[in-house]
Amino acid sequence: MESSRQAAALSVLARGENVERAAFRTQPRNLGAEQALIGALLVDNAALGRVAGYLAPEHFFHPVHGRIYGAIVALVERGQLADPITLRSYFEQDGALADIGGAEYLVGLVREAVSIINVNDYGRQIHDAALRRSLIHIGEEIVNTAFDFEVDTAATAQIEAAEQRLFDLAEKGEIDGGFVPLGRSLTAAVEIAERAYRRESRVTGVATGLVDLDNLLGGLHPSDLVVLAGRPGMGKTAMATNIGFNAARRYRAEPGPDGRAGAVEGAVVGYFSLEMSAEQLAARMLAEESNVPSDNLRRGALKNEEWERLVEASQRLNRLPFYIDDTPALSVAALRTRARRLKRVHNLGLIVVDYLQLARPSGTRGYDNRVQEVAEITQGLKAMAKELDVPVLALSQLSRAVESREDKRPQLSDLRESGTIEQDADVVLFIYRDEYYLKQAEPKPRATEDESGGAFQERYSKWQQRLEKARGVTDIIVAKHRHGPTGTVGLFFEDRTTRFGNLERNYDPHDFRS
Repeated sequence: MESSRQAAALSVLARGENVERAAFRTQPRNLGAEQALIGALLVDNAALGRVAGYLAPEHFFHPVHGRIYGAIVALVERGQLADPITLRSYFEQDGALADIGGAEYLVGLVREAVSIINVNDYGRQIHDAALRRSLIHIGEEIVNTAFDFEVDTAATAQIEAAEQRLFDLAEKGEIDGGFVPLGRSLTAAVEIAERAYRRESRVTGVATGLVDLDNLLGGLHPSDLVVLAGRPGMGKTAMATNIGFNAARRYRAEPGPDGRAGAVEGAVVGYFSLEMSAEQLAARMLAEESNVPSDNLRRGALKNEEWERLVEASQRLNRLPFYIDDTPALSVAALRTRARRLKRVHNLGLIVVDYLQLARPSGTRGYDNRVQEVAEITQGLKAMAKELDVPVLALSQLSRAVESREDKRPQLSDLRESGTIEQDADVVLFIYRDEYYLKQAEPKPRATEDESGGAFQERYSKWQQRLEKARGVTDIIVAKHRHGPTGTVGLFFEDRTTRFGNLERNYDPHDFRS
């Protein structure tokens, strides 16, 4: 008699579910799996370890089942036994549990428990149904938002918001993470070294095309956030376009074991230009490739042979896998959405953000200060690098504190909102040109000096010698390097064409060739 009452109590929810399904379309759920899982956990608390990593109380469709599961987790985490007796005190005054049989409902779940072996299967079914319900909820909100037309909200912004919500759901829905054997990680490390050995550049990451910098960094590594910082006029954008151009020019792909094309050398480049237009960036690349002065290109003062070189260079550049997005004031969420799309369609291999302080945080809430905003931006860029498994090269401004020092070489403390940038970045590069500051420090005759006097001429001669020695030379200071040594690398910079190149020991700055 008692067993028949227990069976009746256990079938209440299932009968209600069948009636609902017959009447109208219901949300995805599996009440039988929820009952079987809770019963198995009450029989053997140790089975909780198989599902606790991905299953939470809110994943259960029936609220009472979610509360029972949460109570089991709480007791087990405190080292106590979770069974119908210890849980009775939790639910003695619970009216919702009384509606389905009270505390005897827990006893019935234990008696009807079929197998503890299938606990993980039950958990996955419950989790899968919860994800489907979330998809339905997001879909309904997308439809309602699209119908709710507002002038201030563009349709493209709604698409980006929808993609971000779906991505967030996909991240939360991932249940296959956790520990991996060391052997699997070692195999992956050996494969990376093998790919580097096969490359002409002999680097594990994306080669910058600048030999000394690649030797120090080993290229730009996947999942790394690389910050390139400098004062205005140092050539940050020129450096970034050079690196992106070199990576795109070297790009070579081969099909992998899964049949999908993978980069063997170089990378497909996605360049987010938050400051300059796409046309301005393209003009810089044209000047570099054609060896035509960028100033002549802007003014249209071109000779016939320069025009021919320009046309040939544009045809070569047209074939490069280099994509530019010059939308101003993009949020980090929009950056991730567009980068994710480029990764899916064109196998993106390198992201450049020019520059970090012009991006907007993803959240709509206000921030107490600028440091909090930059913290979210840098964390978002680092998360994007890990998610897409590509290096992210982000440009950054330096504070004016550099100008007030006699030694104007940048330091980590010169980074604007330096705490978060320095913390989140895997590599921090500073670009410094002594020539820039020497030009500003041209000596002038003092009040007691004659312009043709010996003292002034001596000072002026020393200044000319220093300027000539520094002409065309750029220092890249590796101030932070999570994977290796720091140091300083010398590069040659030709300001006529905004082109960087390798610095030779014996060079003529008036006859630079790459």
